[in-house]
Amino acid sequence: MNPFPPDDIEPLTISALTRDIKTMLEVNYPQGVWVTGEVSNLARPSSGHLYLKLKDAESQLNTVIYRGVALRLRFDLQDGMEVIAKGRLIVYVPRGEYQLQVEEIQPKGIGPLELAFRQLKEKLSIKGYFEPRRKKTLPRFPSRVVLVTSPTGAAVRDMLEVLNRRWPALEVWVCPVPVQGDGAAAKIAEAITTLNTLSGIDVLIVGRGGGSLEDLWPFNEEVVADAIHASRIPVVSGVGHETDLTIADLVADVRALTPSEAAERVVPNRMEVLEWLDGCGGRMRTLLKKALEVACTRLAELAKRRCFRQPLGRIREEEQRLDDWAGRLQRAGRTRMEQARQRLEALAARLDSLSPLNVLGRGYSLTRKAGDTVVLRDARQARPGDFLVTYLRRGRILSRVEQVELDSADGSSANGVAAQDAQPEEGLGPDHG
Repeated sequence: MNPFPPDDIEPLTISALTRDIKTMLEVNYPQGVWVTGEVSNLARPSSGHLYLKLKDAESQLNTVIYRGVALRLRFDLQDGMEVIAKGRLIVYVPRGEYQLQVEEIQPKGIGPLELAFRQLKEKLSIKGYFEPRRKKTLPRFPSRVVLVTSPTGAAVRDMLEVLNRRWPALEVWVCPVPVQGDGAAAKIAEAITTLNTLSGIDVLIVGRGGGSLEDLWPFNEEVVADAIHASRIPVVSGVGHETDLTIADLVADVRALTPSEAAERVVPNRMEVLEWLDGCGGRMRTLLKKALEVACTRLAELAKRRCFRQPLGRIREEEQRLDDWAGRLQRAGRTRMEQARQRLEALAARLDSLSPLNVLGRGYSLTRKAGDTVVLRDARQARPGDFLVTYLRRGRILSRVEQVELDSADGSSANGVAAQDAQPEEGLGPDHG
């Protein structure tokens, strides 16, 4: 066997062969194909394109979703998801691989919008956007409400009519935004964020009338959910009809089934408030009447008391009692003074009876040495030459000892001493009493 091709056949290069295959493949499938399979090996490079493989039990197909198509996807592709895709079969020449260039793709068995709703709901639930504890309470009597809605729809007219009928004193602003179509979600979110920079706004009502799921889709966008969650102003959501449920309804502080109900939830009914005030007024009058009757009865009872009939009687009694105490105090004082005087006189008498002056009055005297306080009771206490001071009933006598004589009974002999005239001690002189 000849291992070389015949002379009349030119061998193809790999690039040429690949381009021929690319041409035949694209010619045979000019309108594209619909395929179904499971997503795997999903990659999201910074370019914005999506690269993945669609596979079944026996084979797999390289797939690319370019950025323009990827931005229009309403749901988030994930590995393991069963999808149906439409696209063109192309050959990527540098690697000699054929792949599916997706033009449309949707989840199998469920619509793409429903899947996107579920995915976003799960994501925001994990982030705590739906927690009841973060919900803000609506003010009981708001003074200013802003309607974030389309200025030309029927919903804004319904809300204005309800607000004016229920609470005419309310100040209502309308913040015009598109409520469907491309870019509507960004406009709604921007309006909510801007209104939060203003002061004096009590409540925001975000909503629109009924429509298809596609029409209501701006209220299912994450950007709107983020704006409502970050709002410091309480937000009431009233989107669509009773059966419609949007992400905005779940994130809002209060969900209303319709725009009209949203207006009813925001303001009280003035007729109900007036009836309530009338009831309060009646109850207040009844309570005041009862309180007045009780006060009059109490006042009448107090007026009958002796302290009010004779207001000075108690004072007179106390004055009389005070006079009695004053008299008793004076008598007790005089008695105590008399008793003290008597005790003093008795003590003075006893002291006078013991006074040596009484003895001196009977002719006795006291003698001591000059400059000494000891009274001489024995002649032996003195010596010749000592100066003596003798105290009499009246006055005193200064003398000098000339001679000391003892009683013969003690067996001593008397010693005589030549006496000199007594000279007064310096500083002492005769006392003439």
